[in-house]
Amino acid sequence: MTRISFLLIPLVLALGACASAPVAPTIGPDGKPLPQVYRINNADEARIDFRMLDAVNSLREASGVPALQMNAALNAAAATHSRDMSVQNRPWHFGSDGSSPIDRVQRVGYTGIMLGENISETYETELETLAAWMENKATRDVILDSNGRDLGFAWFQEPNGKIWWTLLVGGTSLSSIAIAPGS
Repeated sequence: MTRISFLLIPLVLALGACASAPVAPTIGPDGKPLPQVYRINNADEARIDFRMLDAVNSLREASGVPALQMNAALNAAAATHSRDMSVQNRPWHFGSDGSSPIDRVQRVGYTGIMLGENISETYETELETLAAWMENKATRDVILDSNGRDLGFAWFQEPNGKIWWTLLVGGTSLSSIAIAPGS
């Protein structure tokens, strides 16, 4: 019996220490959940692009605009920019060489018209990032542009977990862009 009590005392003390340890808050001052580091593993790498495409097309369908198709050239431009934003350590639309989104899509040989680019620096998933883009009118307008036909999407994750996301929407040609009367 004494042997059991010697084993139980450290166990009870350990459990008591765990119970009194402070728990990190999970809700921020804005009432939203605090982001947790989202680690992209090898199994998810191939699925991320298609989850984003499916989610974007679901949002577009709900808004009555045509679905987008994944475009390899736009993916390449997005990948280049995601990595470059990491190198620059700032989310912005210009490359370290001064290139604009239009310059980047032309460099990769995209033959359509670049309609918009969304970028983000975060530790969140692609779907959480999409949700944040949908909360902002300017980035939502890129995603729901009725002239859009092509999607480019890429990301770059740093060793610390920070992810740089880039989404590009393009139209297939000048004729896909509606011109308002009097423009």
